[in-house]
Amino acid sequence: MDAGQIEEYRAILQAQLEELLREAGKTVSGMTDEHENFPDPTDRASMESDRNFELRIRDRERRLIGKIRDALLRIDDGTFGECESCEETIGMARLKARPVTTLCIDCKTEQERQERIG
Repeated sequence: MDAGQIEEYRAILQAQLEELLREAGKTVSGMTDEHENFPDPTDRASMESDRNFELRIRDRERRLIGKIRDALLRIDDGTFGECESCEETIGMARLKARPVTTLCIDCKTEQERQERIG
């Protein structure tokens, strides 16, 4: 992978990271600003369900933020695009689809097969 491609991935990952952090900030401020009092139990339950759903999404995004930061570190140390299992180069199509990946498609397929078995 040449330096231009590496910088392209760095820009993609940095943009994703900034967007996720911006959204996380909106969620926190939105939840602390809301002083809603729903006397109707159904309305309260609906609001709590919506809030729980949003928190689950933010938790998934929090994990993605960690993966993005790890990918940026791999770019810095020169191991980005290298499978952590077999040490082969990860295919460009896979990196384009999932730039935070650490496994080539063959190793990921095997990992998922092992998870189904065990």
